[in-house]
Amino acid sequence: MSIKSIALIAHDNRKKELVEWVKQYKESMLKCEVFATGTTGKLLAAEANLEVKALQSGPLGGDQQIGALIAENRIDMLIFFWDPLEPLPHDQDIKALLRLAVVWNIPVACNRATADFLFTSPLLFSTYERTHPDFTDYRNRKI
Repeated sequence: MSIKSIALIAHDNRKKELVEWVKQYKESMLKCEVFATGTTGKLLAAEANLEVKALQSGPLGGDQQIGALIAENRIDMLIFFWDPLEPLPHDQDIKALLRLAVVWNIPVACNRATADFLFTSPLLFSTYERTHPDFTDYRNRKI
């Protein structure tokens, strides 16, 4: 069995839903290393009784901390319950985080349905070798 590192993030209006989702998959979550942005991590630890490595709150740099972990190849999956209907001052942070997830080819779920598919996949606890796109020649691209 391969231990996966999961990053969990939720906007304020989606935190309750993420807690419910984590409780639904708690048995699987206990087999993972779980990282979360600050407020979300504290909430998951308290309400789902889950061991979480809580980083800074998203607007205070937690999104970038998760992004750095992705770039260091320390995150296998990103579950990000974001609220697309509420404009936030840190939208650039969100875009940067999602861009890193795509660059490093990690699965991303931005809603409960996709998170369900990821956590019921037979690949969840198997060894999976992610390929990394070759961006070495990106400077010579014409825009």
